[in-house]
Amino acid sequence: MPFMYQNILAAICLLTLFAAHPVVAAAPIPAPPSVAASGHLLMDFDSGRTLSEHNADQKLEPASLTKIMTAYVVLRELKGGHIQLDDKVLISKKAWRTPGSRMFIEVGKEVSVEQLLKGMIIQSGNDASVALAEHIAGSEETFANLMNNHAQRLGMHNSHFVNSTGLPDENHYTTARDIVKVSAATIREFPEYYPWYAETEYTFNDIKQHNRNRLLWRDKSVDGVKTGHTEAAGYCLVASAKRESMRLISVVMGTDSEDARARESLSLLNYGFRFFETHRLYDAGVALNQTRVWKGTKESLAVGLEQALYVTIPRNQYANLKATMNLDPKRLAPIDKGQVMGSVDVSLADQIVISVPLIALEQIDEGGIMQTLKDTVLLWFE
Repeated sequence: MPFMYQNILAAICLLTLFAAHPVVAAAPIPAPPSVAASGHLLMDFDSGRTLSEHNADQKLEPASLTKIMTAYVVLRELKGGHIQLDDKVLISKKAWRTPGSRMFIEVGKEVSVEQLLKGMIIQSGNDASVALAEHIAGSEETFANLMNNHAQRLGMHNSHFVNSTGLPDENHYTTARDIVKVSAATIREFPEYYPWYAETEYTFNDIKQHNRNRLLWRDKSVDGVKTGHTEAAGYCLVASAKRESMRLISVVMGTDSEDARARESLSLLNYGFRFFETHRLYDAGVALNQTRVWKGTKESLAVGLEQALYVTIPRNQYANLKATMNLDPKRLAPIDKGQVMGSVDVSLADQIVISVPLIALEQIDEGGIMQTLKDTVLLWFE
């Protein structure tokens, strides 16, 4: 089949993929709830779509939300094989004396990395945070440099950390948008450890303490992530919930009470789940089309997506989605694997919801002299 007709056929298939039902007019989505916080953000985990925000890029004190980044760095070290869960950590005087919330470790005693991680994640122990930082980097100051390096890699460009705990410092800050990024990375990269964020209590040294995230009791779909509070930062909460196949992450920073941060977070989550739905449209690395390549060792190139494609749309509008594929028909070899070859545009009510690059799923080298001459002649007629 000529490639021109293959491309047309593929585009028709994409267009009809979502058109199995008659078009239904979208009901208007109500405005998000008003949130009594210095800054907030509600985001779909899979698609990355923001559903509500206010002052999401304003630099704010994170208090113990900092420990989401602290734990992320520790989990990266675990995944990299640099430390082990059963490693014994000698507790320093600095860690033992760290003020604020604590898991009640004792100076000079040895505590495992796993115990310290749970004490930090579940009990929000400042002492555990410092002990882990010192174990990994030698000092809390050096560990903060690791935190900032990972923050930059994750695109948290409005964040800067000077300690592992979130204790107040004028040079220690983040934003609602940035803290969502590291929260999402934690859920995505460490599925074996993320369930610790849903544990409601932890006992160490015969002292039982409860998780401060009240939503773990109020809503069974909530499975994380972290609370924070100082006088300067106010009451903060990062919450994540999964209902059926849809996961949302909310952040509220600078509310005026424990009850307020829980109430405002649940209000955001309920809004997102009530009025939106998320769909996985295409998998990563699967050929969505074949495109013609000229002057190469092969004439046909498979194209697809680097990452799975998700869209978040108003509820009951899936049948009204339309997808179109845009491909440059005159691609010349050589083609590198991963090279952008075009795009897939997904639209709803004539508005593009998302546009993602189509990439080459294989490499095609430059062809020989005869193939080059043949395609040069054919291109004249194109």
